[in-house]
Amino acid sequence: MIELDVRGLPPPEPFVQIMQALQMLESGSCLHVLIHREPYPLYDELRSTGHTWQTRAQADGSFSIRISPAS
Repeated sequence: MIELDVRGLPPPEPFVQIMQALQMLESGSCLHVLIHREPYPLYDELRSTGHTWQTRAQADGSFSIRISPAS
């Protein structure tokens, strides 16, 4: 699992870092992202590339997202 904390980074840096991390994912692994707002544009990209994800809102208002590679 790759852990990535992009909370507080200005756009488009969170998106850029997430996309770079996704390229390093191995089959059977996942990417765990902590981000300060819900990234709707990222969801569109993940959907188009076949990735799956689960998003959970955190008590502090941030979001935890687990992304699995396209199968």
